[in-house]
Amino acid sequence: MASRALPRLYTLAHAATRMAAPGRRERPVVVRRMLIVHHLLLGDTIMLTPLLKKSRARFPDAEIVLTCPPAFAPLYAGRPYGVKVMPLDARSFSDHRALRRAGGFDLALVPGDNRWSWLARAAGARWVVAFDADRAGYKEWPVDETRRMPDRPMAWGEIASLLVDGEAPALFSPDEWPAPPYSPYEHPVGRYCVLHLGASSPHKLWPAERWLAVRDWAERAGYEVLLSAGRGEEALLAPVDPDGRRSRFAGRLDLTQLWHLLKNAAFLICPDTGIAHLARLVGVPTVAIYGPGSPVSTGPGLFWAASPFRALWDPEVACRDQDRLFERRLPWLRQCWRGVAECGDPVCIRRVGVDQVIEAVESLL
Repeated sequence: MASRALPRLYTLAHAATRMAAPGRRERPVVVRRMLIVHHLLLGDTIMLTPLLKKSRARFPDAEIVLTCPPAFAPLYAGRPYGVKVMPLDARSFSDHRALRRAGGFDLALVPGDNRWSWLARAAGARWVVAFDADRAGYKEWPVDETRRMPDRPMAWGEIASLLVDGEAPALFSPDEWPAPPYSPYEHPVGRYCVLHLGASSPHKLWPAERWLAVRDWAERAGYEVLLSAGRGEEALLAPVDPDGRRSRFAGRLDLTQLWHLLKNAAFLICPDTGIAHLARLVGVPTVAIYGPGSPVSTGPGLFWAASPFRALWDPEVACRDQDRLFERRLPWLRQCWRGVAECGDPVCIRRVGVDQVIEAVESLL
């Protein structure tokens, strides 16, 4: 694996060469090849689905290529909406070179950080579209056309879809996304539910004693309780299963195996994390517990409105006062991304009680 500096310099050099070429860049009349370039986290990547569906409707005959971190690529094995995925590790020289060699794109969209516009230009994109920056800088130099972020509340996936002209995409249905193949694993049989305890931030972790109360309720209701978390989060499960009798899947499954596990579950309970977004693709009834994040920007929105999903949060937490999304200010956004050093007492996640979670599950079922 190369260092991060080498692929970056490689990309900048090739992008600068293309930008220095004589001639005026013009918006393409016909789009035969299209690139959507980003390097987002799992949840943010899945939330780009409205953009994929709208792009296919707008350019029905085009080849559409989506970059994403290698770990997420297997989810797209069935090529939803006919989209081809190219794995992109920001530190991988070979990944950067492969995308450049696959270049010659008529149109490129940059839904997240505008620094990826340089990679789009290096890949030979004739026209690059991205969102306005609050303060334009070098990241925007390769961008040909900018779109404004919305001045009204919207979910991130629907915001991203504004990069393409046309009507909003129709509601999502799980049959639009082919289930990815998965490697066999020892999976449960019978009636079970999944409690996924892990999250990307300590402030998104629901108290262990509340998970324990929900576990007891689910078992009394006749469900086998499966405990899940990400790699490195194994210790989160012990307080919820002190006698070690329950099936634990912390760090044991890749995303395609987790897809299968969720697909056959009666319901899922989890924090506001990437697994909550994976669940919407699968269609499993899901209750997501929000702490510092906001279901306004990361919840179902309009596109996932038919999804069996309940977001639980308290919007009135006073410190939920930050309003930036991908370094852009959205006055309607109320969230908090303070770290542990800034906030040692995340009251937001504790505002959601056990009874609320149980009632939400029962309403879904």
